[in-house]
Amino acid sequence: MAETARNPAPYDSADLALIKRIIPHRYPFLMIDRVRDIVPHEGAVGIKCVTSNEPHFPGHFPDQPVMPGVLIVEAMAQTSAVVVGISMNMIDKTMLTYFMGIDGCKFRRMVQPGDVLELHVRVKRPGGKIWKFTGQAKVDGQICAEAEFTAMMAPADG
Repeated sequence: MAETARNPAPYDSADLALIKRIIPHRYPFLMIDRVRDIVPHEGAVGIKCVTSNEPHFPGHFPDQPVMPGVLIVEAMAQTSAVVVGISMNMIDKTMLTYFMGIDGCKFRRMVQPGDVLELHVRVKRPGGKIWKFTGQAKVDGQICAEAEFTAMMAPADG
């Protein structure tokens, strides 16, 4: 079976302004600052500069701030949503990405203020509405978290 031809992506990276044109997340729930090495239908690397003034740190934990694991996984998902947005030419469109499942999630290292979190995501199964990804979150080359996750694309209006 012949592989479907794919148009080259207009972007191989996304700054904060472009990210906001693709995904609807905003402060305090926008978990990525930029995305690099975007290869449509294949993957990318998201970047999150972890700072001490983020709203979760006063309560998680006051004397030793640690980024919650669920927010690390959310950052991987947001990176994946940018890959989908670029792959499907969804810039300035009203699409939302919803988690459908998270499998094999493991946390291996704490993420703290001052860390630069790299979110390496790869497409396992591309789709129109349903996509599957693998992800690894790293700081200084060390794996902090990893997971497989499935997401669904849907129109924002229902």
